Amino acid sequence: MTLLKLVEDRPTPKAVYNWKVYLLAAVASCTSCMIGYDSAFIGTTLALDSFKEEFNFTAMDESATNLLSANIVSCYQAGAFFGAFFGYPLGHFWGRKVALLISGLVFILGAGLMLGANGERGLGLIYAGRVLAGLGVGAGSNITPIYISELAPPAIRGRLVGVYEFGWQAGGLVGFWINYGVDSTMAPSHEQWIIPFAVQLIPAGLLVIGGIFLRESPRWLFLRGRREQAIENLCWVRGLHRTDIYIIEEIGAIDQALEEQRSTIGLGFWKPFQAAGSNKKVMYRLFLGSMLFLWQNGSGINAINYYSPTVFKSIGITGTNTSLFTTGIFGVVKFVITFVWLLWLIDHVGRRNLLIIGAIGGSICMWIVGAYIKIAAPTENPKAHIDGGGIAAMFFFYLWTVFYTPTWNGTPWVLNSEMFDPNMRSLAQACAAASNWLWNFLISRFTPQMFAKMDYGVYFFFASLMIFSVVFVYFLIPETKGIPLESMDQLFEIKPVWKAHKQLLEQLHEDEERFRHDIEESGLSTTKFATEQVEDTAKFA
Repeated sequence: MTLLKLVEDRPTPKAVYNWKVYLLAAVASCTSCMIGYDSAFIGTTLALDSFKEEFNFTAMDESATNLLSANIVSCYQAGAFFGAFFGYPLGHFWGRKVALLISGLVFILGAGLMLGANGERGLGLIYAGRVLAGLGVGAGSNITPIYISELAPPAIRGRLVGVYEFGWQAGGLVGFWINYGVDSTMAPSHEQWIIPFAVQLIPAGLLVIGGIFLRESPRWLFLRGRREQAIENLCWVRGLHRTDIYIIEEIGAIDQALEEQRSTIGLGFWKPFQAAGSNKKVMYRLFLGSMLFLWQNGSGINAINYYSPTVFKSIGITGTNTSLFTTGIFGVVKFVITFVWLLWLIDHVGRRNLLIIGAIGGSICMWIVGAYIKIAAPTENPKAHIDGGGIAAMFFFYLWTVFYTPTWNGTPWVLNSEMFDPNMRSLAQACAAASNWLWNFLISRFTPQMFAKMDYGVYFFFASLMIFSVVFVYFLIPETKGIPLESMDQLFEIKPVWKAHKQLLEQLHEDEERFRHDIEESGLSTTKFATEQVEDTAKFA
């Protein structure tokens, strides 16, 4: 398979893979830039001497500073947890576009509050600002993957939702390096630590400005009964006329899915809640989507993101500037590997295989790093320069990054954006995003205490959880690459799950051949047949 070869559910015109879908995905993914930047910059900003001195951290003992650092970091995740649920009514009633704009504006308000903090006023504005910023990114983390998946052609849906992850890593790359930059070029001062806080406003501003020009999701417009606007937006995004066979098939699939929901779950704000409480199949899929983020956070990624100076210190890296530089390299590795994941892995290797491979490889690396720390005890035996054992531990740490980044970092978001039908998707994404932020909160809140009490055991803990995730994925998660959103219910009906993808694709190809055979039997031209189908579909709706 070549680098850009696509696995399609049906013959797809080249016009469908146009710049518009990539641009819309990039603008919406400014939300993930906001998230990625925060996860990277906050821990290293708290490690700056200028921040510690202004807020009197230097006069506190280690347990007190650990508690304050954990509170500053984790209140953002607490806000994001609730923001993920607030995103559901926003996306349902006002649409994906308006919800994205609101999330950006709330984030800007929170980031602005943080800039008012100083030693005299204390940390109150930082706490309040981080909660508000968390609300904004929580809502954005709900809406963005839904919006992108509803716009994306099946063959590149993973790649386009992957743009969301790419934005996360781009923000993280800047966040990891900015504190190294201010630490290397500026003397300790209020301005030194406030600059990293101010940079948060850039991706949020880009989201608000770019969001004004976004097109609303056609699938949401169909759901709300705004059919003409939905068809217009769909044709614009696909770059095709409404009489094109591809458009007719897509409209027919959406109408069929909505009719099926109308007769089963029902259409409306509360219907998904009722379905989740009464339909075991829906509840089961919500469970799968939410559990993916338990395993994602169980890999240890957010312990590393938020407290990277602490992590590298445990391996034997000494000195604030050296620790910040090492953290920056970690960000570069993640960014580069994410690009490979986005361009090739997610839509070629597939979601399921990536998760299994990443968990096995990442677990092995974590066991090795933990074993080194147990044997060498670098924090108890500090050295002026890292020795050969420390270099080997760093190698396996970066190798862990290579395994984790193209697998568990973004793939759970892709799966959750595509494994639910349109009427359940917003609530399901809210549950998935809330699950992510819940586990994210717990990890960020207790990581300093874990390192203080468990030492090398932290690495063994995360390595064990990664092994458990392999069992979960192998037996419970089917492959979704190339499957139309409207066919996800069929996919999850097929057992065993490791054979479901192949069986459903074969069935979809048979349906496609039958449809084109009907065109030939009708004796009508493709355009005439498509026109009649448009009229019939409109009457049906």
